[in-house]
Amino acid sequence: MKIAVNTRLLLKNKLEGIGWFTYETFSRMVKAHPEHTFYFLFDRPFDKSFVFSHNVIPIVVPPPARHPVLHYWWFEQALPRALKKIHPDIFISPDAYNSLASPFRNLMVIHDLNFVHHPEMMPWLPRKYYNYFTPRYARKADRILTVSQFTRQDIVKQYGIDPAKIDVVYNGANPLYAPISEKQLQLTRQEIAQGRPYFIFVGALNPRKNIAGLFKAFDLYIQETAADTCLVIVGKKMFWSRKIEKAYSSMTHKNRVIFTGRLEPEVLKNVMGSALALTFVPFFEGFGIPIVEAFRTGIPVITSNITAMPEVAEDAALLVNPFEVKEIAGAMKNITFAPELRKKLVEKGFERSKTFSWDKTAKDFWKSIEQTMQQAKSTK
Repeated sequence: MKIAVNTRLLLKNKLEGIGWFTYETFSRMVKAHPEHTFYFLFDRPFDKSFVFSHNVIPIVVPPPARHPVLHYWWFEQALPRALKKIHPDIFISPDAYNSLASPFRNLMVIHDLNFVHHPEMMPWLPRKYYNYFTPRYARKADRILTVSQFTRQDIVKQYGIDPAKIDVVYNGANPLYAPISEKQLQLTRQEIAQGRPYFIFVGALNPRKNIAGLFKAFDLYIQETAADTCLVIVGKKMFWSRKIEKAYSSMTHKNRVIFTGRLEPEVLKNVMGSALALTFVPFFEGFGIPIVEAFRTGIPVITSNITAMPEVAEDAALLVNPFEVKEIAGAMKNITFAPELRKKLVEKGFERSKTFSWDKTAKDFWKSIEQTMQQAKSTK
């Protein structure tokens, strides 16, 4: 079988959520199925480390598509031309895009529909693009894969897609994430926060991640407890809005906020494992991989009680209303001053983390591919 894959988000040292999803699933899938040929379609020169096996044929399809106008050109002009040369049995797009011009059987992955619910949290042009094309992509797809039951139901509700056409495949977490030694914890805290304990946020810094609310909650927490604690923010500034900037500038204790930028997993596992807790309280998530990573490192989790986050965390985290700053601050206080609660959450987190693995994700993803091909046979 010839399998074409949109791999344009496989970028060396720049992997974000969907890029990691693509990396973790296909690095396993191509090795598990050497009898098939995988055509990896990049939009720019690629790193050889992404050619995971001998059965991967990398193809560069210019131009680099990082803007809605170029998205349209790439998916509706350049990509269909490349696919016609390959003539694949199936085209897979793991980043929520599709090609309306491609005549080939296709499976697309939709991670969430944040832009439908919070359009104000995105720049104007990408928002317009997603809201116009995503429902058309979804209807064009022969099958859709998504990462939570929440998002599956959302796709059905928003776009009227038959639920039988949508498979749910949970994300995993990098096996590097594991508890660290007390010595490593003290060393990391010294390097990151001059030896002080800290809460940690991991993710792209954009409005839907509720960074502004987290800044306000942390300020309130320090004000009410006088704790010698820091807040470590891990991630790149994707859409650093005026609201986020205002919240940060208005902080009384902004000197306690530490920005690290993006960190590779080899470093992040120690930085996360040394934290008091993960404070991950977005307004909207299709899954929330940092929750599982935190569970695996053995730290408590504070996360939102809406969208997919309760589905992922269940009772292994403190669930808070992300719109209520006092609730977030209260959860931080509980983590700091209730050691038994902390211990209980860590134990439950370890147990909950066993539900998620990239090995299982890759296997279930392959089942979805087989289901797509089975549909093709049944409709002939």
